[in-house]
Amino acid sequence: MICVKKRILRSFRPKIGLTMGDPSGIGPEIIAAALKHLKVKADIVIIGDRKVFKTIHYSSSPINNKFEFIDLNNVNYKNFMFGKVNAEYGRASIEYLDEALRLIKDKRIDCLVTCPISKESINLAGFKYGGHTEYLTKKTGTKDFVMMLLNNKIRISLVTRHIPIRKVSSIVNQDALRSAIRITFRSLKSSFNIPHPRLAVCGLNPHASDNGVIGDEENRVIKPVIREFRLKFRLDGPESADVIMLRAVKGEYDAVIAMYHDQALIALKLSGYSSGVNITLGLPFVRTSPLHGTAFDIAGKGEADPSSLIAAIKLAFKCCLNQREKKTKDVSIFSLSTNI
Repeated sequence: MICVKKRILRSFRPKIGLTMGDPSGIGPEIIAAALKHLKVKADIVIIGDRKVFKTIHYSSSPINNKFEFIDLNNVNYKNFMFGKVNAEYGRASIEYLDEALRLIKDKRIDCLVTCPISKESINLAGFKYGGHTEYLTKKTGTKDFVMMLLNNKIRISLVTRHIPIRKVSSIVNQDALRSAIRITFRSLKSSFNIPHPRLAVCGLNPHASDNGVIGDEENRVIKPVIREFRLKFRLDGPESADVIMLRAVKGEYDAVIAMYHDQALIALKLSGYSSGVNITLGLPFVRTSPLHGTAFDIAGKGEADPSSLIAAIKLAFKCCLNQREKKTKDVSIFSLSTNI
């Protein structure tokens, strides 16, 4: 059985779908730059507009990595400009995503890496979504999901995402926290190959409320869930975010559960911006993205740093391999048990 497992894993070469994002942003540029430096044993499939990509491709040194390009030819190149909020470009970026989902359904790609889209542009095009996460989970019918942000030092899952601060307290409830903990724990085992994950939960209020002195969310919402899950998981908290983030960076935890967006992002970017990646946990496939936006101010100028995209591609590759290994192991165990 073990020999069969190794043979299957050795022959598995992930096919990574890479959407170009907003054609007017830095997506085409960082893809071209990443393909010059990337070293993964995977097949790359780019979904975008070839004319836009060639503008970047031919204005720079040759790309060494082989790749397949699926050209949707959905940008009017006569009037095309980098660095513009535009409904046409927003629609094009959504069409790249839709094509990627079709490729996943048809098993032509195994996982997805998405370059940045413009929330303004997609909303102008009539797609009323907060971003990639909301669109992909809606299209796949995924109800339980978590946005995890990570770099080479820390992993942070979010209970809430892109919402106004004034709404955070009302949305942080026990069901939302339970879901974030469950999905994070399960994903650390399956996608990150961590057998016994260690988690920590941040408080919502300063000093984690000092036992109810500064707000009641910790006593009313967070502590009951932690007591419930301590029977199943290795789980600490709630503690103030600054303490937990520091301990996580030092390696005491495999992941942190943060209550809101900036509670996570500030710690993440200070501890390692260039290696930062966004991964959506709970989808039926691996999906990652770089930890930045379209950067319209520098788009098309050859100034964009591909480091975060490279990290996103490498993470998708590793998670895809880990998931395949787990499935193969489960099949091997099942086959062995049925033969006994």
